Amino acid sequence: MTKIKNMLSVIMPAYNEENCIYQNLLAACDCIGGFCPIYELIVVNDGSSDHTFEEAMRARSENPHIKIATYQVNRGKGGAIKEGIEHAGGEYIAFLDADLDLSPEHLHAFLDALLDEDADIVIGSKLHRDSSLNYPLKRKIMSYGYYILLRILFRLELKDTQTGVKLYRADVIKPLARELKTSGYAFDIEILARANQIGCRIIEMPVQLDYKRDTSEGAPRIRLLDICSMFWDTLKIFWDVRVRS
Repeated sequence: MTKIKNMLSVIMPAYNEENCIYQNLLAACDCIGGFCPIYELIVVNDGSSDHTFEEAMRARSENPHIKIATYQVNRGKGGAIKEGIEHAGGEYIAFLDADLDLSPEHLHAFLDALLDEDADIVIGSKLHRDSSLNYPLKRKIMSYGYYILLRILFRLELKDTQTGVKLYRADVIKPLARELKTSGYAFDIEILARANQIGCRIIEMPVQLDYKRDTSEGAPRIRLLDICSMFWDTLKIFWDVRVRS
């Protein structure tokens, strides 16, 4: 186990998460503090229309490691991540989904891998042979189909770019984020494609995924419109990264 000497910044984008954000922020802090005592958990309230901000403030009142970034108009997950990176002060910067379908404990092994193998980026992969998934079949098919598309377009030696837990060296992700053009779900592929282009060392790690929900207040978490937008954004990223550059 590698001893962590520098601060870890964990960014948690949140959109209309009032039902779980309070307890999930505190649970994440309990977990992260167990393996990395120098950390900050930055929750980004992505223009929520419910009480996500108030619930996040309530959690912050109980744990000073929690920081809050907020704005009024929803920017999408990529926009929230970019906002969080601007506020992050750690030498290592991680992304973690607010629903905690993926435990913060993954970051323990990710930090060890990043430092032991001198990597720049460590990402979770649902398609890793050692991953354990409680995951709907339709989402598995979507993930594999997107993997095939990315292999064709970007020739990335990565099986899964979309799993919601990732770890970066700050000196790698900060300049990449400043150039980020995608604000939706495809932001991951833009960052990873550009990182691969400049020669970053990227490692995939197995995950344990406990998929708890498919809807929020009756609406699908990823709508058909989101899928279409993600496909279009992916083509635009391909044009910028593989054709124009």
